[in-house]
Amino acid sequence: MGYQNHPSGSNSFHGEFKRCHSKPSKGAVASMINSEIGAVLAVMRRNVRWGVRYIADDDQLEHSLIHSLKELRKQIFSWQSNWQYVDPRLYIQPFLDVILSDETGAPITGVALSSVYKILTLEVFTLETVNVGEAMHIIVDAVKSCRFEVTDPASEEVVLMKILQVLLACVKSKASNGLSNQDICTIVNTCLRVVHQSSSKSELLQRIARHTMHELIRCIFSQLPFISPLANECELHVDNKVGTVDWDPNSGEKRVENGNIASISDTLGTDKDDPSSEMVIPETDLRNDEKKTEVSDDLNAAANGENAMMAPYGIPCMVEIFHFLCTLLNVGENGEVNSRSNPIAFDEDVPLFALGLINSAIELGGPSFREHPKLLTLIQDDLFCNLMQFGMSMSPLILSTVCSIVLNLYLNLRTELKVQLEAFFSYVLLRIAQSKHGSSYQQQEVAMEALVDLCRQHTFIAEVFANFDCDITCSNVFEDVSNLLSKNAFPVNGPLSAMHILALDGLISMVQGMAERVGEELPASDVPTHEERYEEFWTVRCENYGDPNFWVPFVRKVKHIKKKLMLGADRFNRDPNKGLQYLQGVHLLPEKLDPKSVACFFRYTCGLDKNVMGDFLGNHDQFCIQVLHEFAKTFDFQNMNLATALRLFVGTFKLSGEAQKIHRVLEAFSERYYEQSPHILIDKDAAFVLAYSIILLNTDQHNAQVKTRMTEEDFIRNNRTINGGADLPREYLSEIYHSIRHSEIQMDEDKGTGFQLMTASRWISVIYKSKETSPYIQCDAASHLDRDMFYIVSGPTIAATSVVFEQAEQEDVLRRCIDGLLAIAKLSAYYHLNSVLDDLVVSLCKFTPFFAPLSADEAVLVLGEDARARMATEAVFLIANKYGDYISAGWKNILECVLSLNKLHILPDHIASDAADDPELSTSNLEQEKPSANPVPVVSQSQPSAMPRKSSSFIGRFLLSFDSEETKPLPSEEELAAYKHARGIVKDCHIDSIFSDSKFLQAESLQQLVNSLIRASGKDEASSVFCLELLIAVTLNNRDRILLIWPTVYEHILGIVQLTLTPCTLVEKAVFGVLKICQRLLPYKENLTDELLKSLQLVLKLKAKVADAYCERIAQEVVRLVKANASHVRSRTGWRTIISLLSITARHPEASEAGFEALRFIMSEGAHLLPSNYELCLDAASHFAESRVGEVDRSISAIDLMSNSVFCLARWSQEAKNSIGETDAMMKLSEDIGKMWLKLVKNLKKVCLDQRDEVRNHAISMLQRAIAGADGIMLPQPLWFQCFDSAVFILLDDVLTFSIENSRKTLKKTVEETLVLATKLMSKAFLQSLQDISQQPSFCRLWVGVLNRLETYMSTEFRGKRSEKVNELIPELLKNTLLVMKATGVLLPGDDIGSDSFWQLTWLHVNKISPSLQSEVFPQEELDQFQRRNAKPEDPPVPGNEV
Repeated sequence: MGYQNHPSGSNSFHGEFKRCHSKPSKGAVASMINSEIGAVLAVMRRNVRWGVRYIADDDQLEHSLIHSLKELRKQIFSWQSNWQYVDPRLYIQPFLDVILSDETGAPITGVALSSVYKILTLEVFTLETVNVGEAMHIIVDAVKSCRFEVTDPASEEVVLMKILQVLLACVKSKASNGLSNQDICTIVNTCLRVVHQSSSKSELLQRIARHTMHELIRCIFSQLPFISPLANECELHVDNKVGTVDWDPNSGEKRVENGNIASISDTLGTDKDDPSSEMVIPETDLRNDEKKTEVSDDLNAAANGENAMMAPYGIPCMVEIFHFLCTLLNVGENGEVNSRSNPIAFDEDVPLFALGLINSAIELGGPSFREHPKLLTLIQDDLFCNLMQFGMSMSPLILSTVCSIVLNLYLNLRTELKVQLEAFFSYVLLRIAQSKHGSSYQQQEVAMEALVDLCRQHTFIAEVFANFDCDITCSNVFEDVSNLLSKNAFPVNGPLSAMHILALDGLISMVQGMAERVGEELPASDVPTHEERYEEFWTVRCENYGDPNFWVPFVRKVKHIKKKLMLGADRFNRDPNKGLQYLQGVHLLPEKLDPKSVACFFRYTCGLDKNVMGDFLGNHDQFCIQVLHEFAKTFDFQNMNLATALRLFVGTFKLSGEAQKIHRVLEAFSERYYEQSPHILIDKDAAFVLAYSIILLNTDQHNAQVKTRMTEEDFIRNNRTINGGADLPREYLSEIYHSIRHSEIQMDEDKGTGFQLMTASRWISVIYKSKETSPYIQCDAASHLDRDMFYIVSGPTIAATSVVFEQAEQEDVLRRCIDGLLAIAKLSAYYHLNSVLDDLVVSLCKFTPFFAPLSADEAVLVLGEDARARMATEAVFLIANKYGDYISAGWKNILECVLSLNKLHILPDHIASDAADDPELSTSNLEQEKPSANPVPVVSQSQPSAMPRKSSSFIGRFLLSFDSEETKPLPSEEELAAYKHARGIVKDCHIDSIFSDSKFLQAESLQQLVNSLIRASGKDEASSVFCLELLIAVTLNNRDRILLIWPTVYEHILGIVQLTLTPCTLVEKAVFGVLKICQRLLPYKENLTDELLKSLQLVLKLKAKVADAYCERIAQEVVRLVKANASHVRSRTGWRTIISLLSITARHPEASEAGFEALRFIMSEGAHLLPSNYELCLDAASHFAESRVGEVDRSISAIDLMSNSVFCLARWSQEAKNSIGETDAMMKLSEDIGKMWLKLVKNLKKVCLDQRDEVRNHAISMLQRAIAGADGIMLPQPLWFQCFDSAVFILLDDVLTFSIENSRKTLKKTVEETLVLATKLMSKAFLQSLQDISQQPSFCRLWVGVLNRLETYMSTEFRGKRSEKVNELIPELLKNTLLVMKATGVLLPGDDIGSDSFWQLTWLHVNKISPSLQSEVFPQEELDQFQRRNAKPEDPPVPGNEV
């Protein structure tokens, strides 16, 4: 019920009743009261007793009740002032007199109560009204003491209802703050008595009474948030000692402490056997023992102070009421929680009623309880003690209510209830939820619902992990909860039940909560794998438990310590010495053991075997004795009686039955107890004797073999004079006796059967622990510890969810499973837990229709109609798209799904496209996906051979529906609809994005994807082709990091090429895929040009049949490659690969044209000729020139390309001359260019012998032009000699031979022309190089070679005669040559005409060719003149003319 914020002192609930309040005028108030007076009088006059006049002894004509009402009627209209200034007692008292009168009947009392209720609701009855507090008090007191004659049951119930109505109106009134603590206690008491009496009345009265009680509690505790802390609390007294709740699971006797109830059932039969008797509500009518059921008022006033109880109500009455509500839980089921008793015999009504009231109080008070220590103490001790007890109830309804209270307490007060909550989780919820402890299915379900409700709280699991699992003194609650939920989610040997779904919901709530918080955590701090030095782990504290920057690293450190402690405890349980050695090795115990550290290990470590621990502590070894005494020093026994302290002490280990061990243990205990509590005991010996006596008493009272039990007197007598010769106080010993008698000190280990009961000893330990535990850590919305928790819960959650997903049929359950798995995927990706994500993918893939033995038709139908298969498929591809960065081995399963979809022909057509695909292609693909009027499945055009020619599935029938040879029927409309639906599902999965967005994948995941594609391609050719397409698409989409995957991709493609013997789709895709990769990536990756182009060499490794089949297309692709990327290729290695591919096409009929086109693009005008590719291009051009595939014009064009390339050499030479200043570098470049030129000459020389006349003669002409082009090149002088020796001379010799062979048949003019061209070539080459080589030592030899070939040409006969053109040409050429040599001073007459000089050799050869040339070139007059001018004996011969 909501309430308004208001200033302190106002009522929080009056807003709800505004509609009932009126604001009458002054006259209207008087009229209303007058009406109520009339109503009461009218009812009274119906009765003969009130309707006749009579004369009494005092001569009074009217009864005092009627008289007072009439007197009031006379006065009300005379009060004209503001009604707030009129004492309400004046106009309320007459009605109260009627209520208090025992002479009135139920109808009269009912009307009077109604009148009081109406007055209370008036707007004038407020806190500003004079004496309103007194008025409220007399109303409460009168209603509490209401008396009337019972005439009929219906009237009686009406009065009781109106009593409840008036009391509730008092609390809800605007003047309610005028009520005192005493009044509130009275109201609650009275309502409770009506609740008790209503049990014998109608169902309506029972419900109204209980509802009123709830409303009262809600009204009262709704004021708690508006009460300042510590208000009136100093005068209260609620016992807060450790173990104040007297836990008595087997006792049925009534208790008499302040505020406790003896037996609610005693009040249920009040006056029920005499319906005609007088009905009296006040406490005087209750039996003596029923008085104990009340919220004490007068007694409390005396005990707590008159002032506190008479003050305006607040904390004092709330403490009393809450304490009373707690005591309501101490009855009834106390004797039934034990497994040996009959749980069915218990009436659950009373505890349910009490628990409901407590829940209402907590709901309204909320966090404000922590501001008031007395109320908080009641919750921490009394309430939780009872909640633990009733939590073990066999009644599911009680357990459910208890769980609701605990949930409210967690939400509002968890920071103050750390240890209590841990105890409830461990001893109640987790125990009940495990079927092995004997709980019923209904109990298990209630406990499971409670756990799941807690898991749904945003911070619950984080706080449980931080406060319990990361605390060395607490159990691993988070691990226990996650293990329990995962175990209960598994349906074992049975169908799926609500319990399984519920447990799964809890697991999913946990991971979804983590998933919602990702991205908010602090950077993870590294926890060292081992401590550098020994540290007292039990002293580790956090500097600030409220700041995540402090507590997050702290709890991680503690968790690390706890893990090692648990390992050490496990080893200790098996072998104490090895366990201690291990702890020393991990620096949790010092290198040299000391008793204190071992004692603290025992005290603060969970999981130790109490038997082993007890044997160690009871051992007679001196070190063990020292450990025992240090262990006792870890306890704080202040303000505890000896029995409570002994319970706490021996509850931590198993006390051995051996007398000597018991003696040593009790001696250490007594010494510690006396040290801290020396108030009653005179020395430690007295403590020892009494402790021993308590152990004996415990055995006597609770050992089944003992027949005669020790009485209280026996126990007191046995302990006389033990306190230093004096007796202990009788009350002290009596308290100890009853404590042990009612609650055994359990020293045996739990047997594992039934529930592990929360005994008194355990509860004392809980309360003790709560006083020394570390502060409760509150987690915010950040995911500080989620990684640690997710690592624990991920595996069990995946397994459990998968099992439920497999067996569930309801779509909402399937969706819930998928939501949980997607949350796990999100967390796995965020925390980079690749193995978890892989496991998740594998689990999901099992539920797709692609891993089941289904036909194509069945698979499509299942995908379209089965919700499980559809959800699993969508989830798999959603994970692949969204979290692919962190998938490793899972790619294998994902690709198997993709391959299966490909076989079903329901993948999008552009699945294997890359981001750089032509937009036209993409558009066409999208258009193909649009449904048509007669939809036909469109199979990717890139894989025609992968489709089976014949298929029995409706997909196959659909694809072949236009094949005239097929006689099978077309698919039905249902089949087409299923196919269309399946295709739509797959389209929504965006499978293409997995590969197109692979450029965003992490490097490791990308490599895994590539490797998985390669491994998946070995099943059949269709799969291999499809995987190769995907592989190429992934490669193209990852151009920025191609080196990461290219070696692997290339190796795979190379293997395909080398192993394929005949043409097929696979090798086709491989070859053209590599070409496509090169085409796309070369513009972007210049640094990888050589690596990419090198991969094209695999084309050269194709088998002959394969290469022949694809040569034309290869050439076309190479043309595209060259045209698009020629400017990006710079290295010789890269050009070698390209030119090699072009050269191959020269002899292929279909491919040569494209190959030559590419070569012409490179060489034409030197556009892309480079020093790195010059010689390679020359070789390729030679191949095309020599090739007879195609027209002669292509060969001529190839020759032109070669000859024109000389201009590039000249340009490079000039650029080198202008840019390089160093002589060495210039010479080196000149040499390189000279070699290129020489290569050009040689390549042209080879073509000069072509059988085709046009080609041959054109080649000679172009060779001549190439040689002539050397003028612009800085050629080294020796290069000319190489040119003549390796090209020119050989050419002339070969041409002559060629001509002779051809002349045997007929001397064609073209052959004769070849001789002429060759001769001119040699002559012009000689003249061109004359200036450079004339001074070289080998010049004479070269000159003689020229003359010899001219002489040979002159003397050769073709078919018996010489060539006229040659014989005409040679003398003319020779004459021209000699004149040039004369002019340049190369050929001059020698002094010694008879010597073997250059001059003489020249004319010796020339005269053989044309004897007249000497006189023509050197007339006699010039010779004589030259001799006279140079006739000096001392002059040496003309230099440079020696052979």
